[in-house]
Amino acid sequence: MGLKIRLARAGAKKRPYYHIVVADSRSPRDGRFIEKVGSYNPMLPSDHADRIRLLDERIKHWLGEGAVATDRVAKFLGRADLAPMPEFREQPKQSAPKKKAQERAAAAAG
Repeated sequence: MGLKIRLARAGAKKRPYYHIVVADSRSPRDGRFIEKVGSYNPMLPSDHADRIRLLDERIKHWLGEGAVATDRVAKFLGRADLAPMPEFREQPKQSAPKKKAQERAAAAAG
């Protein structure tokens, strides 16, 4: 059984609220979970104390049991010094503006 520490969505339509849960990797996103270990409220400002709440001891326990955090949760754990900060690669060049748009932006700025 592969354990994941991931987000489970709660809250109303257009008012997201997430529980940080430990779940079997095969169970659905909002389905059965083993334990709730925190919460994430993206509607609060980024500097608000209650935006991300974590139960440190339980998260350390589950990481010791072999649970793997998803990308978003790993970022939260890295900021809280509960796990090493994940390494994020550069964004693809494909999404950058094309040559003519870059020239126009340079001409407008200069």
